Amino acid sequence: MSENTGSAAGLRGQAVELRLHGLLARWAEVMGQPERARWVAELLGWETAERSRRSLERRVREAHIGRFKPLADFDWKWPTQCDRAAVEELMTLEFLNDASNVVLVGPNGVGKTMCACNIAYQAVLAGNTARFITAGALLGELAALDSDSALRRKLRHYAAPDLLLIDEVGYLSYSNRHADLLFELVSRRYQHKSIVVTTNRAFAEWSEVFPNAACVVSLVDRLMHRAQVVRIDARSYRQKEAEERAALQKAERAARGAAPRPRKSTP
Repeated sequence: MSENTGSAAGLRGQAVELRLHGLLARWAEVMGQPERARWVAELLGWETAERSRRSLERRVREAHIGRFKPLADFDWKWPTQCDRAAVEELMTLEFLNDASNVVLVGPNGVGKTMCACNIAYQAVLAGNTARFITAGALLGELAALDSDSALRRKLRHYAAPDLLLIDEVGYLSYSNRHADLLFELVSRRYQHKSIVVTTNRAFAEWSEVFPNAACVVSLVDRLMHRAQVVRIDARSYRQKEAEERAALQKAERAARGAAPRPRKSTP
């Protein structure tokens, strides 16, 4: 426990933050007795730690990040192009301070989603709220709403987190309605809260993702303004792992086949 937290003023501040009004009403009486004061300090420490733990669990649950590979396990030698320093800088979350966006661009299976999940988890650990969702799920959910009031509520829902991560933009094509909904959401967060996007398409190709949508230029303009773009190029990492697994299984089968078989005993 730090000196500031362990002082009478620090302990009272903890009690105020925890909204322990009954304890605060008898503060002078309790703190006037050394034994009680030590017990109160321990109690406040327990309660603060438990609430922090439950808050982290809630934020992780609401972020919907799911299972992901830690950045520490990523094979940096595999990509033919990847600015490792830029990715590690994103993990410091400095981009959240000025509500700038992040765009991770590259073909399928190169680690874009893994990087996005690590950023989201780091943001949650730092006390921020985050929400991870694929573009298909997001736009499908918004487009399915049949009333203006329900749509406004859902847009507020996705505009609220400190960090919104939209995965797999460009893997499907969308209608003008979907484009308008994404533009509305991006506009609500523009210069207020950050968005991380993973995409397999350069922004110049987004007119193919949202064919004939009039808002595509404005959508890209808002996403790109002060955005950090990180390009990752490589052969699919999942394909690499599948090939390595197949090679290992083949070697194991060959080893079993080469092993001498036990001779049958003669009567």
